Parts: sequence; C-alpha cells; structure tokens
Amino acid sequence: MDGWQQRRTSFGSVAADYAALRPGYPADVVPLLVGTAPRRVLDLGAGTGLLTEGLLAAGHEVVAVDLSEQMLDQLRARLPGVTAAVGGAEAVPLPDGDVDAVVAGQAAHWFDVVPAAAELRRVLRPDGVVGLVWNTRDERVPWVHALGELLADEARDHEADQTVVARFAAELPAEVEVLDSAVTQLATPDQVVAGIGTRSYVATMDPDRRGGFLGRVQDLLATHPDTRGRAQLELPYTTRAYRLAPR
Repeated sequence: MDGWQQRRTSFGSVAADYAALRPGYPADVVPLLVGTAPRRVLDLGAGTGLLTEGLLAAGHEVVAVDLSEQMLDQLRARLPGVTAAVGGAEAVPLPDGDVDAVVAGQAAHWFDVVPAAAELRRVLRPDGVVGLVWNTRDERVPWVHALGELLADEARDHEADQTVVARFAAELPAEVEVLDSAVTQLATPDQVVAGIGTRSYVATMDPDRRGGFLGRVQDLLATHPDTRGRAQLELPYTTRAYRLAPR
C-alpha cells in the first residue's frame, strides 16, 4: 500500500477520537453548499458525521458514505436515523440520479479527481450541485502559528483545497462559488494534542514515533506564553466552502 493510500484509509484506527475531537462546521456554510430548500444530499467521505449533522439541522435528508466502517459506526451512534454505507468517491454505492447534491467535508483532497468527478455526475440529478468545505487552523493567532510550524514537515504533502477545487471544476466542468466563514473549538491542551493524533500523518506513524511527535506538541502547549498554564484553549479555524454547479 502506498503512503497516500495508507493515509487515506487510516482514519478507522482513530475513529472515536475523530468524532470527539475534530471541529464541526459553521452553520452558514450549509446554504452555500446545497441551497436552502430541503434536498437529498450525499455526504461523501462523511467520516463520523460532522458535516452530516449540520445538513440534518438545516432540514436536508442525508446519505452518508465513507471508506471506513469504524468511522460510520461513530456516525450511526450519533445520528441513528441516517442511511450510511461503505464506499468511496471513485465507486459511489448509489444509483444514477439519486441525489440533489454531493458534499464533502475535509475529504475531497483524498479523492481521485477524474473517476470521482464522473461518479459525481452520475449520481447527481439534473441541476444538482457539489459542495466542498475545509476547516483550516487560523495561523494568524501566534500559538496556532507555532503549532502549524511544528506540524508542517509532517503535513506538507496535502494538496491545497483550492487546487482540488480547481481540478474538480475543470473535470466536471462546473462554475464555482466561494464562502469564507470561521469556527472556534474550545478544547483542553490534552484534547488539542489528541486531536492532532487523529491527523492521517500521525495516525500512520509507528507507536514510538507517534508518541514522540505528540510529546513535542504537548511541550509546545505547556511552554508557549499564550497557552502555558491554561486549562482551556480556543483553537480557531478559518472555513472555506465551495459550491460547484456542473455546466
């Protein structure tokens, strides 16, 4: 298994922590992603249901698909009314023309764009849309910038979200709308460390290396002047949502 594929399928091993420790999405991105009228939506790469939850709250019907049964087990426990199935973007387990929208939260950089774009067009109804969204740590905050520098060498091989969107927009092809928002996660220092442990580049480390790496994150939070001695931290994220309307 190559490194990309190993990382892509690594989340099942950290599913419970992922459900507990990853941030959700601001409510204002949902209308941009799928519109305001109730829709049947495929949440692709749904994971533990962080985006699914926001879609349900806005009144949409959601079908959740993910590569990991363990991640979907977490989603089913939190959102028992949602239909969930194992599958990937390159082979979606839904019939033709089944959904009004396909969304992906924190996931589209793991999709193989050419076959995935063909599958999105297949499962979408006429006038259907594709919504892609990512949370990114806001490194304008000094301690978050220091954290980002510590993580940078390990996280460097992710393709930027703008690049992924541009490739999907060209392949579908589609017009693109963008919305910027933000969300802040309240977490203890230990929860911040454990949340870093759910990142694919950490989940795939051997235990000794993983322990050492997370130890350095813990040391940073214990010594940085903005986080030292604090029982709770505000971890800010910028959120960028993209709506792709296939032509």
